[in-house]
Amino acid sequence: MQNRLIALHRRFSRWPGGRWLFSRLVCLKAPYFASISPLVERLEPGRCEATLRHRRRVSNHIGTVHAIALCNLAELSGGLVTDASLPPSMRWIPKGMQVEYLKKAVGTMRAVATPAQPVVGADQGYALPVDVVVSDAAGDPVFRARISMWLSPRPMGAPNP
Repeated sequence: MQNRLIALHRRFSRWPGGRWLFSRLVCLKAPYFASISPLVERLEPGRCEATLRHRRRVSNHIGTVHAIALCNLAELSGGLVTDASLPPSMRWIPKGMQVEYLKKAVGTMRAVATPAQPVVGADQGYALPVDVVVSDAAGDPVFRARISMWLSPRPMGAPNP
C-alpha cells in the first residue's frame, strides 16, 4: 500500500504548479511552516527535498537567511520524510533537534532530509534520527541538523491522518 502523502505529492507533481499547491496544502495542515513559503520538490520513502527562496521576510539583520528559517526548513523536510517513510501502524513526533551553522546562508536554500536508519514498524516506541543538510545554490552546505523523531505504534482504532 502506497503512503497517502507520497501519492498526493506524485499526483500534484504532474500538474503545472502542482508542487507549489502541494506545499501550500502542507502549510495548511501545519500553518507555521507558511512563514518560510517552502516548496516541496521531491518526496519519497527515505528522502525529502524542499527549498526556500531568500527574500526579505526570511532574512536577518545582516542580509542572510535567518537561522530559524533554516531550522523551519529542516523540521519541515525531516517531518515529511518521516511521514512518507512510516508504516501505517506507526506515528511520529519530533523530540529535539541539534543544528550546526556552517557558513552564511545566501540565496535559495535546498534541504535534503534522510532517515539515519531504516524506518520500521514496531511494538514499542523508538528514536529515529533524521539528518538534514541545507545547501546554497552552489551546492555548498550551509546548515546541518539532526532531528530526533519519536516513532510509536498508532493506538488501535486511531485514524491515520
